[in-house]
Amino acid sequence: MSRHSEPYDHTPHTDLRRTHSTGTHSPHAPGPYTPGPYGHATPGSGSGPYDVRRDDLRIPLHDGVGLHARVWRPRTDAPVPVLLEYAPGRLTDATAARDAHRHPWYATHGYASVRVDARGHGSGEGLPAGPWGGSGRSLALAAAADAADAAEVVEWLAALPWSDGRIGMFGLGPGAGIALRAAALAPVPLRAVVAVDASLDPYREDGALLGGAVAADALPARSTALLAALCAPPDPRYAGDHWRELWAARTAAVEPPLYGALAHQLRDDHWNTWSPPAAAAGPGPGAGPPTGSVRAAVLAVSGWHSPYRDTVLRLLETLPAGRVRGLIGPWAHHYPDEPGPGPAIGFHHETLRWWDRHLRAGDPGPDTGPALLVQPIGPGTGNEPAGRWLALPDWPSPAVRTVPYALRGAPAPVRSPQHTGADAGRPLSETGRAADLPPDQREEDARSVCFEFPVPGDGVTVLGRPRVTLRLRMDVPYGQLAVRLCDLAPGGESALITRGVLNLAARHGAERARAWTPGATEDVELTLAAAGYSVPPGHRIRLAVSSAYWPWVWPAPGSPAGFVLLPEGSRLDLPVYGGAPDPAARPPDPAEGVEPLGVVSPAPLTAPEEHRPERMLTRDLGTDEWRLESDPRRWGAAGASRVYPDGLEVFEDARELRSIRADDPLSARAETAWTLRFHRPELAWDITVEARSVLSCDAADFIAEDEVICREHRGGGPSRGEAVFHRTWVKRFPRMTG
Repeated sequence: MSRHSEPYDHTPHTDLRRTHSTGTHSPHAPGPYTPGPYGHATPGSGSGPYDVRRDDLRIPLHDGVGLHARVWRPRTDAPVPVLLEYAPGRLTDATAARDAHRHPWYATHGYASVRVDARGHGSGEGLPAGPWGGSGRSLALAAAADAADAAEVVEWLAALPWSDGRIGMFGLGPGAGIALRAAALAPVPLRAVVAVDASLDPYREDGALLGGAVAADALPARSTALLAALCAPPDPRYAGDHWRELWAARTAAVEPPLYGALAHQLRDDHWNTWSPPAAAAGPGPGAGPPTGSVRAAVLAVSGWHSPYRDTVLRLLETLPAGRVRGLIGPWAHHYPDEPGPGPAIGFHHETLRWWDRHLRAGDPGPDTGPALLVQPIGPGTGNEPAGRWLALPDWPSPAVRTVPYALRGAPAPVRSPQHTGADAGRPLSETGRAADLPPDQREEDARSVCFEFPVPGDGVTVLGRPRVTLRLRMDVPYGQLAVRLCDLAPGGESALITRGVLNLAARHGAERARAWTPGATEDVELTLAAAGYSVPPGHRIRLAVSSAYWPWVWPAPGSPAGFVLLPEGSRLDLPVYGGAPDPAARPPDPAEGVEPLGVVSPAPLTAPEEHRPERMLTRDLGTDEWRLESDPRRWGAAGASRVYPDGLEVFEDARELRSIRADDPLSARAETAWTLRFHRPELAWDITVEARSVLSCDAADFIAEDEVICREHRGGGPSRGEAVFHRTWVKRFPRMTG
C-alpha cells in the first residue's frame, strides 16, 4: 500500500479554517486524501519525505460568495508555506489531471498546495467576473476583480493555523495573469510567483485581436469553447443540492465572450487590465503594468510555440533586475513538465528551487542565476530543440546584437490570394501536436513576395524580436500586412521562424483607425513575435511578405488590391545571439516521473467514435473556396470520453470550420461547435451543453450568431434529453478598423 493511502470523504464545502481551528474533525469535513488514483509521486520522481492529505473546502469571500478549493498538504504539526493556483477552470474535471500532476508532489516537499476555482466557475458560487458572465464590467475591471478575489484568498490562506504566512502563486494562461495582477496589488504574504504563459496586454496577446485585426480563427474558437464552459453545471457531488440554483444563475447571465472584442476593436480602456480594482477606468491606452508595485519575485515561463512568449521578455525588461527570471523552451501552451512538441523538463524541481529560495525562512540574498534561460529550436515542422540551453545574465543582453538586412530588387506588387495563411498552424496549441504546428511553408511562400539573405558559415541563432521596416504604396484605404521569417534549407524546405501581422489602419497605433491615402507611400514598422531559433550553416533566411493571412486574421475589404513593396528604404533588423557558451550554466533537470491521475477513456458516451481529420485543407475548384476543417482534440481524440476516479464521466467534442474564397474577402466565415456532457451514474445526474457560433461579415459589419442549449437527461438511454436552457444571439458589430 502507498504510504499516502487513507480513506477520503468527498463531502464538499468545508471551511477549513473553522474545522481545523478546533483541533477536531467535523463530521461534515473532508477526511484524509487517498492519493492512489489521484496522483502521487512515484519512486525516483523526486518526491519528498512527507505523507499527504487532500481536502476539498469552501473559501468564503468578503461578500459571502464561497469558492471551491482543493488542498494537498503535508502531514506535519508545523506550519508550512502555501502555494496557490487560482484559475477560471473546473478543478473537478477540466484541470483535475493537471492538478494531480503537481500539487501532491509539492505537498510531499513540505508545501500546502491549493487549487481554487475562480468566482463563478466550477462548483463554486457567484457569477464570473468577466463581461460574458453578466457582470457588465469591462475586461479591465473584470481582471481587476479576479485579482482582488485572488489577493483576498492569499490573505485568507496566510491566516490559517497550518500556514506559516508565506504564500506563492502559480498558474498557466489566465491563472498566470491573475497571479501577476494579484502580485501588483502587493499583498504582504505573497512572496513569489511562477507565471506560465501569462498575458500582460490582452489587446495584443490574448488572440482576440492580432495587429489590430479581428482574429478569425482564435476569437470564435475560444469564445465558443468558453461559452460552453460557462454554461457547464456545477458538480452536485461538490456543490451540493443547490447546484441547479447556481447553474440557473450562470446561464441566465451569460453572453457570447467574443462580444467584448468585437465591440472594442480599437485599443481603449476596456483592455487596460492593469487598472486598480476600484478605478472606473484604467490608465491611458497602451499603458504598461504598474511593475513598481510587484514586490513578489517572478519566474516567467513560456515556449517558442506559444503566443505568450513575448511576456517573458517584457517582464524581464520592466521588473527590477534580480526579482524576475525567465525560462523559454521548445513547448506549446502548457506546463513544461509535459512534452509537446519538444521534450519536457523537470519543471517540478525547477519551481521547487524557486519556492525554497523565496518562501523558506531567512533572507534569500541576491539571485546569482541567469536572468534568462532559453533553448532555441531549429529546422523541421516539429521545430525540435537545436542544441544547448543558453544562459543570459541580463535581458536585454549585450550578447544579442541587431543585424540589419537591406531589401534589394525592383518594386514588387503584393496581391496575395485570400487563403494565404492556410498553413499558419493553430494560433494556440495546448498540446504541440503536429497538426497544430505550421507545416512546410513553401506553398505560403509561393503566395507571398520573398527576399532571401545568406547565413554566416557557422550558422546564426535568432534570439529576440525581429523588426521590419517596409516602404509600401497602396491604392485603397484599407489593407493588411503579414510578414513571416523562414529558414530555407538547401533542399527547398521552408520552416517558420516567427511572424507578425498588422491591420494597416493601425499602423500608427490601435487607438483609432487611420485610413491610407490612396496612392500614398509610407514606411510601415512591424515587430514580429519573439523567436529563439538556430539557422544551420548552408541555409538561408527568407522574409515572406503577403497582403492576407486567413484564418489568423479577418481580411480587410480592400485586401485583394494588396500593395506595392518598395525594397529601397525597406529592411529587416534581426536580433542575433553571439555569446559564448557558459560552462557553468545549469540546464533544467529531466522530467519527473509522476503518476497520472488515472483518468480512463472508454468508448464515447454520446456517439460512436468516428474517424475525423485533425486539420484538413480542401479546395472547391468550381468556386475557388478554401475550407479548413479542424478538431481541437484537447484530449487526444475526436469525441473524447473520460472517466475520473471519483466516478464522473465527461464527453467533449468540438469541430471548427473556416472558409473563404480566394478572391473575395467578404466570403470569410468561421463556424465552431462544442459539446460537453457530464454524467454521474450514482447520482442519476446527466447534463449536456451544446454551444455553436458562426462569425461572418459584410463590407460594414461583423455578424455574430451564437446558440447554447443545455439538456438534462433523465432515465438514462441515448435520448437527447430535455432542453432546460436554450438561447440564441444574433448581433452586428461595425467594422471599426476597416
